[in-house]
Amino acid sequence: MVRRRQGQRTLWEAVLPDADKLWPESLRRIDALLEDEAVLDPIVVALERRWPQSRRRGRPGTPAEVVLRLLLLKHLYGLSYDALEFEVRANLVYRAFARIGCGRVPDAKTILKLAHALGPAVLQALHRRVVELAIARGVVRGRRLRIDTTVVETHVHYPTDSTLLADGVRVLTRTMRRVAAVVGTGGRRLRDRGRSVRRRVFRIVAAARSPKSRAVLQQRYRELVALTRAVVREAQTMRRRVSQQLRRTPGATRAQLTRLQATLRSTLPLVQRVIRQAVARVVHGDTHVPGKVLSLFEPHTEAIRKGKAAKPTEFGTVVAIQEAEHQIITAYTVYPARPDDGALWVPALDTHVQLFGRPPDLAAADRGFSSAANERTATARGVRRVILPHRGRCSPARRAHERQRWFRRGQRWRVGSEGRISVLKRRHRLDRCRYRGFAGMERWVGLGVIANNLVTIATAAG
Repeated sequence: MVRRRQGQRTLWEAVLPDADKLWPESLRRIDALLEDEAVLDPIVVALERRWPQSRRRGRPGTPAEVVLRLLLLKHLYGLSYDALEFEVRANLVYRAFARIGCGRVPDAKTILKLAHALGPAVLQALHRRVVELAIARGVVRGRRLRIDTTVVETHVHYPTDSTLLADGVRVLTRTMRRVAAVVGTGGRRLRDRGRSVRRRVFRIVAAARSPKSRAVLQQRYRELVALTRAVVREAQTMRRRVSQQLRRTPGATRAQLTRLQATLRSTLPLVQRVIRQAVARVVHGDTHVPGKVLSLFEPHTEAIRKGKAAKPTEFGTVVAIQEAEHQIITAYTVYPARPDDGALWVPALDTHVQLFGRPPDLAAADRGFSSAANERTATARGVRRVILPHRGRCSPARRAHERQRWFRRGQRWRVGSEGRISVLKRRHRLDRCRYRGFAGMERWVGLGVIANNLVTIATAAG
């Protein structure tokens, strides 16, 4: 049964009457912010949606208040689920903050399952409520707006065609073994080609180091592709056998086969795409293959170039971060495909007006957002000072415009968005997403942004 708050008496009340002196001041202020009842509303709705009957019956589950506070602790301090479980068990302050007291700390797997219930819409509603709390406390008034984009990397290895083919063989072979353990092989021998594949990958790496070995490299890739195609054919046969067995398999075995069938159904098309792109790139010399697969486990990963000297290519997802004054992030968006920065300007203005009820006095972004149409749109919507540096060569009139004092001061304020992104990546681990799938990426970014806003509000309140 879903519970809203923890009702038992805490350790602090029973044993340590002066334990409030151990609290860090910022964590105490965040604790006070989370006492707001409206903060829990989207969490309660999400937990009830998992099992509709849990509103009225069943064993008492982990309260929504505890779920929210545990996840925020995780992203406030950049902890893993295992480290979160250990730290909360051992730390009296964390126990009090999470409203656990003398109770049992949920284990890491339980917290992970509960976190999966918090979808993108839930986190957007929670973020909106945190921003409303910042407005109610006078921390932010919506007088300024700045927007920038960054890349949150997915948790993948550096993608090469050879390693992607090896990943595909490994996943398909592992899945076929599990299927064979349930339904058998139908009299056919299930061959494990993993060793042969690893040997080819090693030879490809050795051949790639020599610039004069193009023919050898192509031959090694042809051998690796042939092995992968053989595994794909076996997996397709196994998938058909699973479909036939599902019709007459009852109970838990049927559920297990359904999961294995889903793995085969999702992995096979990706492996076939990797085969096509490897043949196109190595054999035919076509390096611009549309829809290139960069990971079998995170297929939404994109190769993104942001012009960084230290990291020319990043593998992940583009995230837009929108801020107001006092470094409050008023909106964030995770994009499944990289958008044009210029197309994000008008939606950012609309979001700001919807949130604050009026346009900002000053709106700023970098050159990627700059266009005459964007400037006209901002001016028409009531923005008094538009800070969009011109791309390329400027006319004398444009140079004089951008050299005005208010424009240069707006540019200096705009640069603060780079610092805020750096804080998100260092303090809240938004440099690399540890959750799986695109929904996991949205959950990772959302919780990191909410944790950042809570810290910022607590700092401003002090």
